[in-house]
Amino acid sequence: MPRQRLRALGLRPGVLDPGPQNAITDVKGVMVGHVTITPATGGPEGSATGVTAILPHGGDLIPKRLRAASHVVNGFGKTAGLVQLDELGEIESPIFLTNTLAVGAVLEGGVRYLLEADPDLADGGPCPNVIVGECNDGFLNDLRSLFVRPEHALAAARAATAGPVQEGAVGGGTGMVTCGWKGGIGTSSRLVPDTPFTVGVLVQSNFGSAQDLTILGVPVGRHLHPHAFRPGDGSIMMIVATDLPWDALSLRRLAARTAMGVARLGSVAAHGSGDVAIAFSTAGETAPAHANGGTVPTAAFHALVEATEEAILNALFTADTVTGREGRTVPALPVDEVRELLAASGVR
Repeated sequence: MPRQRLRALGLRPGVLDPGPQNAITDVKGVMVGHVTITPATGGPEGSATGVTAILPHGGDLIPKRLRAASHVVNGFGKTAGLVQLDELGEIESPIFLTNTLAVGAVLEGGVRYLLEADPDLADGGPCPNVIVGECNDGFLNDLRSLFVRPEHALAAARAATAGPVQEGAVGGGTGMVTCGWKGGIGTSSRLVPDTPFTVGVLVQSNFGSAQDLTILGVPVGRHLHPHAFRPGDGSIMMIVATDLPWDALSLRRLAARTAMGVARLGSVAAHGSGDVAIAFSTAGETAPAHANGGTVPTAAFHALVEATEEAILNALFTADTVTGREGRTVPALPVDEVRELLAASGVR
């Protein structure tokens, strides 16, 4: 039976309503594309990796930059492009997600993508600031073989579409592990209450220890095959899109709340975990986020925390078992057992 997203199983995290797709693409203009590299997709033996590209909009990003900010929960990571992003409060490239040793290759691919769109770029015009985030997929993927090349990033950006987003062991999530189970790419969205705005989140989930896994408030991890626990620091990249007309300072405050969504799953932001959030607004104009006595920011923060939690859960619930390098296998989350544990605790 194909694996399903959380809501398809009748489980509802939080109290706020999602957008139509329950995905980051519910924010108008945002598109997502993947390239997956495994032997099953024509990749080399030992590969279990890929690239995911998030396009803030489908136009030329250099002249049509968007307000943006980042927040580092724990900085054990190898991101590219965040210094300029935070200095100027703008984003001018797709956001790419890949594995730890592929950041350089993906950066080149992102540059090539932007050069194709603008013939004056870096030749009398500005030099592009490409954003790349990563998580370590070295348990399943042979990192040293450097399977990800610039053309994979270029292809992921070209493949980006609006609408439903493929989740689980795909793209930059192919080799990822979450709390001892197969993780990967997940997404969710929320409508900000009493406003016309939406907050969407996409995660590359690769964090946590099995015994800490908490789902909808229930500590399921300690009951799921404790003999198989493999503690690990891991990492998580969290991409936040919204059409709230916010400036960079307000977007940084929004990005910071992703930590609370991850904490609901049992994360402690371990020493070796790279936990990074990037937020951008598709609105053309900005206004103070603290208008109306803080009512709108509080509602948006609530929406963001719920969407982050559900995005991670969607990654866990949709990811299939993956066997990678040297026959290593990371099993899919045992959904039936999880549902039994939730039901026993009154969560249905």
